[in-house]
Amino acid sequence: MLKLYGGARSRASIVKWYLEEIGVPYEFVMLDMQAGEHLQPEYLEINPIGKVPAIVDGDFKLWESGAILLYLAQKHGKMPATLEQQAQIVQWVTFANATLGPGIFVEANRDRETPKLLKPLNEIFEKQPFLMGDEFGVADAAVGSMLAYIPMMLKLDLSAYPAVVDYIKRISERPAFKSGIGGS
Repeated sequence: MLKLYGGARSRASIVKWYLEEIGVPYEFVMLDMQAGEHLQPEYLEINPIGKVPAIVDGDFKLWESGAILLYLAQKHGKMPATLEQQAQIVQWVTFANATLGPGIFVEANRDRETPKLLKPLNEIFEKQPFLMGDEFGVADAAVGSMLAYIPMMLKLDLSAYPAVVDYIKRISERPAFKSGIGGS
């Protein structure tokens, strides 16, 4: 069985959410980050950087939430057939971790970046319910988790982005979200 390693309030919850969405059984291994379990030799063999999340799937080890999401989508038949559509999903997963997360959650960037990031997302969600169209997918787990963390962690006024607010509400009501992220 796949093992997912994480800590309290870590990005492991994003992977948990996606595993719940696609119905893949897993064992969650909670590391006590305060006690430094993520820096012990046993865990450093899984992720030499000592960060969470990481997975062990048989003999295969992988870390970085975006890479894990893409691996799971590919392995479990959740990626589209064409290279172009796959590249768009990689684009969104990369955007979530490299652009959206730092733009919103790094305080020095927030005031400047929030409108640049949320206005185009709002326009997308005015036209369609999910990033890639009518169906929830791995891109939504990556981007949606970052957006859903805004009301959980920050006191940002999102009223200028009503379609983003509706999207956050829509994904937050999903049973897999509640057990994956809501249960973190």
